[in-house]
Amino acid sequence: MKECMGNHHDAVSRRRFLQTIGLATAGLVAAACSPAGSASNPGSGTAKATVAIAKADSYDRKLIKTQLQAMLDGIGGLKDVMAHGNRVAIKVNLTGGTATAPLPGISEIESYLTHPEVVRALIELLRDSGAKDVFIVEAAYEPESWPHYGYTEMAKSVNATIVDLTQAAPYKDFADTTTTTNPYFYDKLKFNPILNEIDAFVSVSKMKCHNVAGVTHTMKNLFGLVPYRFYTLNSGDTYRSAFHGTTEIGKRVPRVIMDVNRARKINLSIIDGVLTAEGGEGPWITALTPVKANVMFAGKDPVATDSVATAAMGFDPTADYPNAPFVNGENHIAMAAKLGLGTNKLEEIKIVGASLADVTKKFKPSF
Repeated sequence: MKECMGNHHDAVSRRRFLQTIGLATAGLVAAACSPAGSASNPGSGTAKATVAIAKADSYDRKLIKTQLQAMLDGIGGLKDVMAHGNRVAIKVNLTGGTATAPLPGISEIESYLTHPEVVRALIELLRDSGAKDVFIVEAAYEPESWPHYGYTEMAKSVNATIVDLTQAAPYKDFADTTTTTNPYFYDKLKFNPILNEIDAFVSVSKMKCHNVAGVTHTMKNLFGLVPYRFYTLNSGDTYRSAFHGTTEIGKRVPRVIMDVNRARKINLSIIDGVLTAEGGEGPWITALTPVKANVMFAGKDPVATDSVATAAMGFDPTADYPNAPFVNGENHIAMAAKLGLGTNKLEEIKIVGASLADVTKKFKPSF
């Protein structure tokens, strides 16, 4: 197992790929749901979780909202998500920062970052369901990330508030937040207090592979809840090097993911796989390659949602190291299931909307 990069901006050549297979026939999912337990969709009448799949071949604003609405309807709407109040935070993935050069001929939001059109549609639908205060959150690499990737303008247009988790503002200081009574590494994490005061928390991630975590979906997305400066091993580090450690990185990273997810529960998971990339999590990985997956996922069980997305990439969400995609570390999705955070067994997941078979595209793992 290779060690993690020392800096996000260093080129990493360690990623090689398996041969990819073709994408299933493109098209749009109908608003009507496929029956559970059908030949194309796993699950049964006693399913433990429901995950919706929708096809989308572009980030056309009307299309994304229509498909997201269909997915949310398919998983029972937002009433239970909003049951505790009307203040909602949406965690996006803006990894790497603006100094990272994008892939040739394709933008960052069309390859490895959460696209703002998905977040825009979600906010509008949350408003329709009674959300009053909506916050877009991320511990951004630098403040310039927000306008650079289109979030400042989008947030203004939907009256949402950006809260950069790198800073304590609008509060005076960070909150030492308890993770769990039985943590792997961190019994407390430094959170912007907004994460403890909201009524609902949504993780909106990109559908990608990851060198250490295997895949990075809505649970791995929570790595970005804390400012990296509090979690470095060396003064010059510009990423959360303490989260990775120096030895047995493949064991440490998935366990840190568990600590973070137990500190801040995900109430709704959305995965943007319309335009993404394979082979890694960002262009500091030299083998990163654009992929048109033309798909989105939604669910209220983050383990199940991440599992279905992993299966749609051609991987087994129950597999473990050294099987793909978990070639450099243990399977954090399976670890979450063992902790009771959700299910990673497809036979226990009711899939609605588009069929898993119709959206599956073999991704190249990150070696």
